[in-house]
Parts: sequence; structure tokens; C-alpha cells
Amino acid sequence: MSSSLISILLIAVVVIIVLSVFFSFFPLTLWISALAAGVRISIINLVAMRLRRVTPSRIVNPLIKATKAGLGLNINQLESHYLAGGNVDRVVNALIAAQRANIPLEFTRAAAIDLAGRDVLQAVQMSVNPRVIETPVVAAVAKNGIEVKVKARVTVRANIDRLVGGAGEETIIARVGEGIVTTVGSSDSHKDVLENPDRISRTVLSKGLDAGTAFEILSIDIADVDVGKNIGAYLQTEQAEADKRIAQAKAEERRAMAVAQEQEMKARVIEMRARVVESESEVPLAMAEALRSGKLGVMDYMNMKNIEADTQMRGSLGKMGEGDHNGPQNNK
Repeated sequence: MSSSLISILLIAVVVIIVLSVFFSFFPLTLWISALAAGVRISIINLVAMRLRRVTPSRIVNPLIKATKAGLGLNINQLESHYLAGGNVDRVVNALIAAQRANIPLEFTRAAAIDLAGRDVLQAVQMSVNPRVIETPVVAAVAKNGIEVKVKARVTVRANIDRLVGGAGEETIIARVGEGIVTTVGSSDSHKDVLENPDRISRTVLSKGLDAGTAFEILSIDIADVDVGKNIGAYLQTEQAEADKRIAQAKAEERRAMAVAQEQEMKARVIEMRARVVESESEVPLAMAEALRSGKLGVMDYMNMKNIEADTQMRGSLGKMGEGDHNGPQNNK
């Protein structure tokens, strides 16, 4: 009795394994669902998908949706897009949404947009419902030197024809910021910008900033305008401070040159004094040589000494007279 029970259990396990392997290669439930939806597909094609490492449900379910929507797609188109690394379900959903919104979109273009890395379904939805892009605060300076801070909201709509190879939102934001800076910079005063903020919108829209992008700009609305710093006064202050430092540096250079010249003149004075002392030291030698050679007599030498002594005495008396003359004034 126990051996027959074990044999039955073994047979049941083998049957379960065989059925699981069979249904893994032969997705009968998926085939039945396709037939019920009116999609003509053979079981051999489903098995071939397994052999090509394609998940049949990733192809059959989108094909059922496309057939019910009347898109007229075939299984080879969907399978080739899947093998290329695309998202078949998202492409089919985008085609259905485009058909409902009367947007002309073919499968080849939708597949190319999907393979380019863009969300084709989001692009179709953005074509129906435009998206608002908010720019960061853009600071610009008017001609009178006053800073103006502007914040804008850009309403864009996806351009299906330019999604492949078109620039993204960053380019739109950069171009709008450039237009804001140009408009504010060409204004004579910041008051003109505050009085007419729509001038920025008109100027930016007239430049055609959506060229080469994946979007179409519908409107540009100025959300906020604030007055910033007085950049002109700040720059003038910085320039004056720089001029002051330059003037101080030049004055210091002239002072250093004057000090160097003064030291040079002192050195020259000391040098001249040394030459005088040297010359005076040669006088006694010359007089001694003159006495020895007989060119100068003893009486002549004594007369010269008397003259020197008389000259020194007169000089001393003159200095004493100057001291007596200046004394009462200093006391007074």
C-alpha cells in the first residue's frame, strides 16, 4: 500500500514538472487571451519568442491594446522595438493617447523618440497639456547701475517633430535668462523695468528662443521683479579704492626714492669730507718739504701761524658776540 502511494506521488510530481515546462514554452493562457481579443497569433510564434529570449507578455498585451485602439500594428514591429531595447508598452500607450488627441504620430517616430531616451508618453501628454517651467532668479543690471532680479514662468508645449535631437529644458531656461539680462541691460533705468515688466516677455518671445529645442514656447510670464543692489555705486567705490591704493603705492615709491636719494647725498657728503681731510693731511707734509727745500723760510712759517691764530681768535670773538646778542632774545 505504501509503495503504490509513493508511485502515485512520483507520477504526480513528474506530471507537474512536465506541465510547468510545457506551459513555460507554450503560453496557452496568453494565446487564448489574444484569440479572445481578436489578435491572430499562432502558438508557434509564442514559442519562437521564448527561443529569441523575448517575453511574450511584453509583446502580446501591448498588441492587444493597439488592436483594440485600431492602430493597425503588427507583432514584428513590436518585437523589433523590444529587441532594440525600447519600451513597447509605453510606445503603444503614447500612440493611443496621440490618436485620441488627434496628434499625428507614427509608430516609427514614436519608437525613435523612445530609443532616444525620451519619455514619448510624457511628450504626448505635454502636447495636450502644456507644462510650466519656472526659471531661477535672474539678476541683471540696468544702465543706471541698479540691479534688478527677475523670476519668470515659461509655458511650453512638446514638439513631437523635434523631440529627436532637440534641446531640453535647460536650454530653454538658459535662453530665457539671457533674454532677461539683455532686456534689463538695455533699459535706461530700473524704473522702466518695474513699470513695464511685460516688456521682458515681448522681447524674449520675439527672439524665437525655442528654435532647435524639443519644445514650443507658448508664453513667458514675469512672476516676480525685485530691486537689488546699486551695482554702479559699488563698482565706483571699488574703482576709487583701487585708485587710492595705486596712488598710495606710487607715493610710497616716490618716498622710497627720496629716502634713497637722501642717503646717497649723505654718502657723497661723507666722501667729500674724507677728501677734505685727506687734502688737509697733505698740507703739513707739503710745508715740511718746503722748509727742507728752502722754498719757505722760518719767518714766513711763523707769520702764517700768527695769521691762523689771529683768524681763530677773531672767529671765537665773533661766536661769543653772537651768543650775547641771541641771549636776551632767548630770555625774553
